[in-house]
Amino acid sequence: LLSSSMVLSAEADANSEQQRPSETLGYVEWVVMKDTNLRLKARLDTGAKTSSLHAVNIEGFERDGEEWVSFQIPLGDHEDQPVERTVLIKRKGAPSQKRYVVMMDFCIAGATHTTQFSLTDRGKFSYPALLGRRFMRDDNILIDSADPFLAKNECEYVTLEELAEAHKDKLLKQ
Repeated sequence: LLSSSMVLSAEADANSEQQRPSETLGYVEWVVMKDTNLRLKARLDTGAKTSSLHAVNIEGFERDGEEWVSFQIPLGDHEDQPVERTVLIKRKGAPSQKRYVVMMDFCIAGATHTTQFSLTDRGKFSYPALLGRRFMRDDNILIDSADPFLAKNECEYVTLEELAEAHKDKLLKQ
């Protein structure tokens, strides 16, 4: 009996050493989407399983026999991504909504992460991105529900002025 408890204790110690140390973030943080270097406010939401991202012009299509989705992050370029899965979101007082889920890279607190994002028009919400439990669990993130913006490190990003200038240059070249 003693030896089996020692084995269980040793296994628990080995598992805890393999997991990266937890990081505490605020209930709102800045995220930078890696494809665009666009900085967005994100709410870290323990009530949501999957992360969600504000996207418009969302169109599903098939490429080489696989399901893909085309979309645009406002102020960002148009993107095509393979579909990880689709989800049916039940909404109170409104019809259910099919959403495409894609894997995307983003930076938060100075570190790059990859997680699943469901794509939807979040234009009426305060935060264009929502980070759910799947991201928090996979990356060992803790949330301080009392304070926003606790990240100690920042991610590189493009300012709105730089985006506007790049867009203006793009239009002049056309």
